[in-house]
Amino acid sequence: MFQLFIAETELARIPGLSAAGANVDVLPYTAPADADMLFYDRPKVAASLPFDPFGHPSPAIVTRASLLEAGFAAGTVRVGTSIAPASPHVTISEAVGRDMRFEPAVPDFEKIAEEAAELASKFDKKDKCAVLAESVPGGTTTAMLVLRALGYHGTVSSAGPENPLALKESVWRDTAERLGIKEGGLKGYGLAAAAELGDPMQIAVAAYAAALPESVEVTLAGGTQMMAVAAILRDMGVKRDLLVATTKYVHIDPTSCLEEYAAKIGVRWYAAPLDFSRSRFKGLADYEKGFIKEGVGAGGAVWYAQRLGVSMERIQGRTETLYEKMLNEG
Repeated sequence: MFQLFIAETELARIPGLSAAGANVDVLPYTAPADADMLFYDRPKVAASLPFDPFGHPSPAIVTRASLLEAGFAAGTVRVGTSIAPASPHVTISEAVGRDMRFEPAVPDFEKIAEEAAELASKFDKKDKCAVLAESVPGGTTTAMLVLRALGYHGTVSSAGPENPLALKESVWRDTAERLGIKEGGLKGYGLAAAAELGDPMQIAVAAYAAALPESVEVTLAGGTQMMAVAAILRDMGVKRDLLVATTKYVHIDPTSCLEEYAAKIGVRWYAAPLDFSRSRFKGLADYEKGFIKEGVGAGGAVWYAQRLGVSMERIQGRTETLYEKMLNEG
């Protein structure tokens, strides 16, 4: 089962921090539009196509291609977006994550965690694998904040070739000053740490994964955002085996610290070997130049499809077909 958890954070509105936040009027539609792509060939919640400000398609297109080729079941959990997707979904919370520089990021975290755990209790016992994905604009920054607060030093990736690391560091300094902490200052606080300086998705996915039966294999589909969730789970005392599945674009990004985080947290990792270098579409070919990288569980969806016997050639071919159809439909 593939579950996409969508959320929103006020942090994404900081100019220059998130590619999705380049247009604040469009920002609330980003995660719901990604959710629509699990079910439709283009979003229904918004009239515009799911492209970044430079015209590159959302990684949701790779996720949908993997889903169509492999035929695995998928669903969406809304855990903090101001706008609901048009596609089928379960709502846990409509409250977006707050700006942790000034106040706790997720004040209602206990309610979110409780409802996420309740949702996990309904997991189909016939499914032996849970692939948990995310779509959160600004989520790499909240990931870095949580990792730092739990004692994991490093940097995080971004959705563009130019990573605004200086801006992310300034957010960490301001937040740490508000809380009166240094690196590792919230180690041992578990979900409460994410409630102070994370986002609603982190709370929900960690609580959901912790509540799943031990017989269920858990794959966290995402890059450094899911490394943060893994760190929260370990801080909660969850010892179950975890795989963090992302794309090669995050793995080769020197700012992602993927392998270092995995070793320190104690999780396995996988990087989907996507290659659009020969694509006839510039929007996809630019993935090879550092644009987009990951999101909407793209790497985890590829991992899941491959596990079900689908080749990379089929996934990439379907991605090209979907993208061409989107362009033709305008």
